[in-house]
Amino acid sequence: MAQALLGMELADLREVLGADQPGFRARQLYDALYRGRAADVSSITTLPRELKERLAAAHSVGLPQAAARYDSNDGTRRYLLGLDDGRTVETVLMPEGERYTVCISSQVGCPVNCRFCLTALMGLERNLTAGEIVGQVLFVLRDNSLHADVNTLNIVMMGQGEPLLNLDEVLKATRILTDKDGVGFAERRITVSTSGILPKIEELGRAAVRPKLAISLNASTEEQRRELMPITKKYHLADLIAMCRRYPLRSWEKLTFEYVLLAGVNDTDADARRVAKMLANIDCKVNLIALNPGPGIPYGTPTAERVSSFQAIVRRSVPCFVRKPRGRDVYAACGQLKRMESAGLVKIG
Repeated sequence: MAQALLGMELADLREVLGADQPGFRARQLYDALYRGRAADVSSITTLPRELKERLAAAHSVGLPQAAARYDSNDGTRRYLLGLDDGRTVETVLMPEGERYTVCISSQVGCPVNCRFCLTALMGLERNLTAGEIVGQVLFVLRDNSLHADVNTLNIVMMGQGEPLLNLDEVLKATRILTDKDGVGFAERRITVSTSGILPKIEELGRAAVRPKLAISLNASTEEQRRELMPITKKYHLADLIAMCRRYPLRSWEKLTFEYVLLAGVNDTDADARRVAKMLANIDCKVNLIALNPGPGIPYGTPTAERVSSFQAIVRRSVPCFVRKPRGRDVYAACGQLKRMESAGLVKIG
């Protein structure tokens, strides 16, 4: 299998090209991959023919291929993207006016068995490489004629997988995505979401270049969170909140807490009061998500009135927002990213 060039930083490309090539060739290749969005080596016009032929013999660009695309009634697009080893991963584009959010995956499947998430039913197949993470972004930008330096774009690593269990590749991808000579996103435009892997949160906070951090909270007590998110048996809620209190926020940054509301489980006024008290002294905001239903998930979606009541209580202590569900009709909403094609539940659009 040809080695993919996507995911390589400048030093990596210098090594690939070899000592016989002048230093500027690596810069030309880097520019073609990340700014020029080259689809194949032969299309890179800045490199001489002989060098392109040598590169193409052992390397591919490594862009994913579209296995399927599903267009929602609300404009959301869910992509099933094929990887070089035959596996597939899911990526979502959510337009809202002049703003766009690209939701990308960090793993094929997910090892964190959250009880309310369809992706958890897949288990984990493998980690993605930095190139496969970056490749999702480049594919969506190419397919929709979007540009990081022109359009208002955000990237959220909230697709398949627990990003902090693939932290090295996530950070390498982030460096490429935020390099002004690379893809060109600002760090404040990229967010990574975690179920609460404490040692990795600490490691993320030490990284020189890193995304913003979102914590998937989803419960107001230790017992409740352990039932909904078994990862809590290893990384306790009190320790997670303590870690969040000392997380090194940048001057422009707030922590985000994501809270999926499950009818009659974690959505009571008492839950809301406990969440408000828990987060009161953290520089943060809360995003509420009414459960996006799916087959095999044993929970219900709360009423709009219940969501509003929960929000009103929490926002007395911290900013609290209700996230609008996107792409439910094509299983693109939060917590729904599981390959529905095999079950015949989604038709190709």
